[in-house]
Amino acid sequence: MPPGKNPATISDVARLAGVSPGTASKALNGRGALSLSTVRRIQQAAEQLGYQPNALARGLLTGRSFTVGLITTDSFGRFSIPVMQGAEDALGPGRISVFLCDSRDDLIREQHYLSTLLERRVDGIIVTGRRQDPREPIGSDIPVPVVYAMTSSTSPRDLSLVPDDAEGGAIAVRHLLSTGRTRIGHVTGPMSFAASRLRAQGAEQTLADAGLELAAGGAMYGEWTEEWGRQATDGLLRAAPDLDAVFCGNDQIARGVADAVREAGKRVPEDIALVGFDNWEVIAAACRPPLTTVDMNLRELGRTAGEELLSAIEGRPSSGLRRLPCSLVLRESSRPRQAPTRQAEGQPVSA
Repeated sequence: MPPGKNPATISDVARLAGVSPGTASKALNGRGALSLSTVRRIQQAAEQLGYQPNALARGLLTGRSFTVGLITTDSFGRFSIPVMQGAEDALGPGRISVFLCDSRDDLIREQHYLSTLLERRVDGIIVTGRRQDPREPIGSDIPVPVVYAMTSSTSPRDLSLVPDDAEGGAIAVRHLLSTGRTRIGHVTGPMSFAASRLRAQGAEQTLADAGLELAAGGAMYGEWTEEWGRQATDGLLRAAPDLDAVFCGNDQIARGVADAVREAGKRVPEDIALVGFDNWEVIAAACRPPLTTVDMNLRELGRTAGEELLSAIEGRPSSGLRRLPCSLVLRESSRPRQAPTRQAEGQPVSA
């Protein structure tokens, strides 16, 4: 729009397209039974004039605010930001706005944000966090749809979307087995976390299917820290001197394991292969060597949450717990062992 010129109105668009303002409004808001040629002509007129619909007027017309709220307990943003980005992808850039509210694990603050969002007449709410463990619903008789993402509601009437942690553990161990490793340890976070237990279950079941079991007698539960990774590695190497791989419950633990393996005089991946979980780029890429890890695909999870919220807003709600697939990101830390060459065995290599 040239400086000093008033913004184009729906009447300007209608005049240029040769239709009534009501017809132009219907075309631009996707209402009414209009021919494709008429809709196309009106859209072209709006684009030519640089017409921007008035959000307030559009809301009054449709009964919607074209905003949604995202309430998170993840103050650090490690999990909530990718979820929010995915939700925004699904909701449409510039079409629906997302209000991000950080409850900081405070129920009083969470209820304050819920009230504030409802006062702003949001069309729906996404609830997310840093733990997937079931939580009480954010409220009862909420007048707008609610979708839980990267956390789950205890109510079967709610829709909860979480990564498939058990399958993620299975993916990690299947990969290690494919590289020839058979003495695989598992170092993970607190047993009180559902994610820890599910990842361990996936790893154990995959090994059992191959006639194997976790090295050192089972999973080692601790903290989600590098320090715990270093401490656990000492115990693993004492209990299983022939250890040839470690699957870690997150990337921070894996980085600590990598440090401890080097300090013990062993090499990653030549002596001990390593796989993490989360695909936290800042950790995985900086690990020595770069870390193979399981990606929870949080942006895709957020996109699914946004799509499901839109469906619920339009009168097609879903319910229940849904586990979404993880994927493996390959880097150097789990490179397959190189088979010994004939030259290494003291024999000449054939030409």
